[in-house]
Parts: sequence; C-alpha cells; structure tokens
Amino acid sequence: MLLPASHVRAEFVEAVRITGPAGHLTSRGLSGEVVEVWVAEEAREVLRLAGELPDGEQHRCFVPGWGLRAHDEAGPLFEIAFCFRCHGVRVWGPGLPPEVRGQNFDAGSAAALELLARFRACTPGTPGTPSSPAAPNSRSHPQRP
Repeated sequence: MLLPASHVRAEFVEAVRITGPAGHLTSRGLSGEVVEVWVAEEAREVLRLAGELPDGEQHRCFVPGWGLRAHDEAGPLFEIAFCFRCHGVRVWGPGLPPEVRGQNFDAGSAAALELLARFRACTPGTPGTPSSPAAPNSRSHPQRP
C-alpha cells in the first residue's frame, strides 16, 4: 500500500473503530471512536504493516470498520479507512495524489491479518477476538501526547 509521504513524521497513531461506515465512500474523513493510541515504536510498526499491505482485487461494498489517524506534533497528518470485506482503502490528507487516495489490498495477506488482529485487540468482545474478563470499554487507553 502506498502511504502518504508524511507517514515518516507520525509521532502517534489513533486506532479508530468506524461508526456509520457506509458514509465513508463520500466523506471527508474518519468518523468513529478512538479505541487505542499507538505512540513512537508502536505507531511506526502499525504504519509499517499498513505500508506492507500488498495490492489486491477490490470487491464492491466499501463498508470500512477500522481506521488509522496519524499525527505529528502539529496535528493530524492523514487518515486511512480499511474495509477488510472488499479489500478497499480510502486515504484522506492534504495534497495526496489520486493513486494514494483510493487503493485496494489483499486482506488475506500476513500484514493485513496482523493489522486486523491489532485493531481487534483494541476492543475486547469484538467478533473474532478473544473475550476479556473486563467489561466493554473499561480498558484504559493512553491519552494523546
């Protein structure tokens, strides 16, 4: 997957559980709940996984469930919405070329499966993730730096 050039400046990355996924086809950015914040090395690792997503064939739905929002010290750099059903990606950010804004990926690749596992680990009780003895939404999340 082609990441925006600004990804090298990212200091932290928010994992977003997308709400209202059908609206993301025409939206101007992600909407949803920030369920985790990855900082420093974790942020770089998540962006590395996204960058390693191999090209794939898109199916038609684009109903994304997960997203990333990358930030540097000045504010948001870019946002990415992932649809693991249709293998589509939508990227928002200033000055992005068309080939970065809309992409497809292989959702069965090792990088995609690892990225999806990391997303799901942020929300215990999500279908396909291990159950947690903690109540939903009781997990403490680091605050933005």
